[in-house]
Amino acid sequence: MNILLDILKEVWVLTNEMSPYLLLGFLLAGIMHEFLPSTLYTNHLGKNNFRSVFLSALFGVPLPLCSCGVIPTAMGLRREGASKGATVSFLIATPQTGVDSIIATYSLMGLPFAIIRPIAAFLTAILGGTLVNKVEAPSPLPLWGSAPKQNNQEGKNKTLPQRAIAESEQLVTEGKVGKSLEGAFSYAFVEMMEDIGKWLVIGLVIAGIITAAVPDSWFTAFQGNTLYSILFVLLFSIPMYLCATGSIPIALALMMKGLTPGAALVLLMAGPASNVASILIINKVLGRKTLAIYLFSIITGAIVFALGIDYLLPSEWFTAPLSYMQECCMEQPGWFSVLCTVLMLLLLANALSPKKLLGGHHHCHCHDCEENAQCSMEIKVNGMTCHHCAANAQKAIASVEGVTKATVSLDEGMAYVEGDFNAEDIRKAVESIGFEMEM
Repeated sequence: MNILLDILKEVWVLTNEMSPYLLLGFLLAGIMHEFLPSTLYTNHLGKNNFRSVFLSALFGVPLPLCSCGVIPTAMGLRREGASKGATVSFLIATPQTGVDSIIATYSLMGLPFAIIRPIAAFLTAILGGTLVNKVEAPSPLPLWGSAPKQNNQEGKNKTLPQRAIAESEQLVTEGKVGKSLEGAFSYAFVEMMEDIGKWLVIGLVIAGIITAAVPDSWFTAFQGNTLYSILFVLLFSIPMYLCATGSIPIALALMMKGLTPGAALVLLMAGPASNVASILIINKVLGRKTLAIYLFSIITGAIVFALGIDYLLPSEWFTAPLSYMQECCMEQPGWFSVLCTVLMLLLLANALSPKKLLGGHHHCHCHDCEENAQCSMEIKVNGMTCHHCAANAQKAIASVEGVTKATVSLDEGMAYVEGDFNAEDIRKAVESIGFEMEM
């Protein structure tokens, strides 16, 4: 019983430290999602050159996409014209960071980690994308049914900032700012909570168990040993699913047990960037050679930055938060932290509850479609784990020639499709972004 109370205490302390920053990070992520159109990305990633790789990494670092949601999003970018190198760059950079996880990293692990983490993700992504462009010959896009719709020439000729400004002006002119703000809050505190809430809770619980229940003697061999620490963390972080935010308390707990700051960075990089599911999908969709470069870049980047932290930078930059966390365990949290924690717990409860109180989505079924409109097909889509997965599946199906309406339900794992289309084209569309279809 004492061990359980100690674990709960550690989870409470970590949650109190993270909750204000997490709420801020989620809000910023929602604003980005609602006010930055996806077309800003697709129009600049098509060429097989360094610029597309660079921009892909630059776009990916702040995006709040989880490790599972980045796969269909990246495959969707690939289908819409992104080069293979740009796709791999996006796959490496995006899951490692995000505006929410960067802020959360600062809350628990300090400013140096919060700065180095996105820099490491950015440079590692450029390495992977550049190698793919050098090694892989340009290949045709995986089209199905009909080619992706092209944007008008006027939009193509605008620079990235010009397009962003134009989109914002259009929102104001059309009076859609209020609706967009509502969408930003819904995305931030409902959809994102549903997507990463479970993994955030798991990360906090694992961190509590490591801190309170795992003896220090288990990590004796790794204490102060950079090489052993790095190899140990790589061994379980490459295949295991970890979201960028959920990995933070685990990394902190491992440092408190004696692992080096460099090893903690390995977990923050390799854990979110790869897992068994993403490895299988990349191998299937992009090929074995691209998969090898993808894993090589992640492992190489993690090791290089880990060694740099442990041997080139002052250790007190990264160990100072450990003393602060130990002091926090002895102090009562402030009222603002407690208020944020209560709000965070309520949002998590809503996200993880089978009957959600907020943001309930109504999904079109055959019997409740518009009058005289009938769903031509109900399709089981396997592999969707978050709202980004469902959105990309719906987008892929809707782009198939002959489809007049497509609705995807994440909760049911089903797609409801109307129109005059070829079922095989639907299958190719679903499988091209890493999912499986059952008729």
